[in-house]
Amino acid sequence: MANMKESMKLKEFLIAGFGGQGILFTGKLLANIGMLDGLEVTWMPSYGPAMRGGVCNCAVCISGSLIGSPVVHHPDVLICMNGPSFDKFVPGVRAGGTAYIDSSIVEVQSERTDINCQYIPATTLASENGLPNSLGIIIMLGKMIKDSGLAELDTIKKAIAESTDKEPLVIANAKAIEIGMNL
Repeated sequence: MANMKESMKLKEFLIAGFGGQGILFTGKLLANIGMLDGLEVTWMPSYGPAMRGGVCNCAVCISGSLIGSPVVHHPDVLICMNGPSFDKFVPGVRAGGTAYIDSSIVEVQSERTDINCQYIPATTLASENGLPNSLGIIIMLGKMIKDSGLAELDTIKKAIAESTDKEPLVIANAKAIEIGMNL
């Protein structure tokens, strides 16, 4: 793993949506995945006073070397779970970056040609697979991890188990990750 740690360049992630969609949990899970692989990580939440239903986001940085700041202005990767977040954050995605957009909720598409936009009906997929709608974001995380090669499934499952002590949630989150990784 030392080789991975040394070669991992700074990746900046922004996860955004409404409170109650699992935004902050997903950011913590992503940070935990990086820590389990021995990487440097930061996790910085941002939410308004009305958490559930209000707009929230979190920034995660993962790197093989020390991270100078947890602030993410131009993410390499955006996971976007609602329209207000799309409007606010898609314009700031770094050129060459990727935006994962829940097309079950976000009805518009980006006009940007310098980023890769992945439109995934994550909330619908969660519902169709007998999962709570809030696990749509975990499906998005699974797709992003598969595309980026960021972590192995065993590491992800270990991070899930460390992130919640409720066995039904561990099982449901693992199922959502696998759905995303199979897209």
